[in-house]
Amino acid sequence: MSTIRAAIVGYGNLGKSVEKIIGLQPDMELVGIFSRRTELDTETPVFPIDEIANYADRVDVLFLCLGSATDIPELAPQYAKFANTVDTYDNHRDVPRHRQVMDEAARKAGNVALVSTGWDPGMFSLNRTLAEAILPNAQQHSFWGPGLSQGHSDAVRRVAGVKKGVQYTLPSGAALELARKGEAGDLSGKQAHVRQCWIVADEADQQRIENDIRTMPDYFVGYQTEVHFIDEETFDREHTGMPHGGHVVTTGDTGGFSHTIEYILKLDRNPDFTAAVQVAYGRAAHRLKAAGQSGAFTVLEVAPYLISPTPLDELIARDV
Repeated sequence: MSTIRAAIVGYGNLGKSVEKIIGLQPDMELVGIFSRRTELDTETPVFPIDEIANYADRVDVLFLCLGSATDIPELAPQYAKFANTVDTYDNHRDVPRHRQVMDEAARKAGNVALVSTGWDPGMFSLNRTLAEAILPNAQQHSFWGPGLSQGHSDAVRRVAGVKKGVQYTLPSGAALELARKGEAGDLSGKQAHVRQCWIVADEADQQRIENDIRTMPDYFVGYQTEVHFIDEETFDREHTGMPHGGHVVTTGDTGGFSHTIEYILKLDRNPDFTAAVQVAYGRAAHRLKAAGQSGAFTVLEVAPYLISPTPLDELIARDV
């Protein structure tokens, strides 16, 4: 088994989790972390982020642990020039555009870019596709939470004047039960969830910050959104955990017989699970390039065996 040489770009919550998950893999080694900061609390070698090109021949896969609000759209195409990349871009409506941009950059460099990995987009995407393909006349609904959204929290923290901030997504229990019965109809995700923000900011900025959050396209517009301002002590005491989870519920009818497929995630720590998915798809990116592929791929385009450290023959003998 060849060793995949990995590097991390960015060292926030996700980057720290990716570092930990790589250490648990039988076929990966962590070459280093690329960061804007020079001092990090880690024993892994740290390199300036603007020197990635100098290390291109030492890295097989770059794990892009950057924010979806601005960093990934602006920076990911640049990094695809130097190595295979894996990102967790989670702006659903913009994924097709992001995939197209990454495809062009990766193909030009002869690399592979795995885009929008994680759990949604990612594992939820796979389960929506599988269940809808299997059940005729499928009715399908996705529910997120209760839990903290990394991408939305990142977007909130980028609002001018926000000192600390998190965003939780809360599903409607009544809507979830209707979905399980196949009675949710055309209930939209925006109708079935509340986006709850907890913010630390100066009082003089609060009205403007609340408006900036509520009017943020793709993240909060159209959702029932709560914006709560609290002091820093309360924030540190009550809002530093990172649980999350959700459900994909699909119902269908096979000529008078009803069926339900439900995929459930319960995550103690959102960044760790997201990192675990991202790292698995780093293995796929490496294998796709080794097979002569290039360009951008979503999780829908990757065969499941490519993400596993277990050889294909063993997987077939065990699971087929």
